[in-house]
Amino acid sequence: MIHLRQMRADEFPDFVAYFVPDYAAEISANYDVDIGSARTKAEQDVKDDLGLGVDTPGQILLCILRDGDESNQPVGYLWCKSDNAERFVFISDFYVQPHHRGNGYGKLALKALEAMFEKTDHTEIRLRVAADNKIAQQLYLAAGFHATGINMRKPINGA
Repeated sequence: MIHLRQMRADEFPDFVAYFVPDYAAEISANYDVDIGSARTKAEQDVKDDLGLGVDTPGQILLCILRDGDESNQPVGYLWCKSDNAERFVFISDFYVQPHHRGNGYGKLALKALEAMFEKTDHTEIRLRVAADNKIAQQLYLAAGFHATGINMRKPINGA
């Protein structure tokens, strides 16, 4: 029903156009940062982590595509990195476009990612999910993930 393929250089701008505002909103909501500052941080993080786009060493950028869809338009994206020393894959970002949600593509994409790394020495997939993203948490639990901890914060000095 879906498959993953390496993101092409011409698709990277569309990924960044989605990712920066989405990530900025998460930063703003979870860390009490104004949206302008959050956007600046998101843009800087993209430059730092994906400075060479799809050719950035150590980063894996994937498109989620529907089988048989000749438009070849991604229904979503998966950004991950492989830690060969500790034998895990870390999902940095996972996104299914809103108009494609509810069709099972998220769960299928996670299965496809697992299948991609099953044939390697990797032993697990890890990720971090925002506390306020209940829909994503439900998806990950349904896909067999389990919580390994809770990130917490407390502002000090009137911040």
